[in-house]
Amino acid sequence: MVATQSHQSLLETCIRNCLECLRDCEACAAACLDGEMVQMMAQCVKLCRDCADTCELCARFMARNSDLHAQLYGVCAEACDRCATECEKHDHDHCLRCAKSCRRCAESCRQMAAAMA
Repeated sequence: MVATQSHQSLLETCIRNCLECLRDCEACAAACLDGEMVQMMAQCVKLCRDCADTCELCARFMARNSDLHAQLYGVCAEACDRCATECEKHDHDHCLRCAKSCRRCAESCRQMAAAMA
């Protein structure tokens, strides 16, 4: 019973982290597009959008207990890592907030992947 509760807690945390990352990635992409140097931020916007979409899909699959959710953890962690690496290159509050959220989500997905193994 303890293992089930622990797994459920990890799952709920991962869903929450995915949704927070989705929100922060969308906010970062929007802020980058509203900025003066849009062309310079193109890669940031692209990676934020990829990450947001991946986080949304991962959260949805976890929430519905899809048989495929375990396969998404690695993809989601990779998207988050790529986005965080790009956002950390920029000294904007929205980029730094996004990077932090991405790192937290990637770690949560890795914990879920390990728990499923």
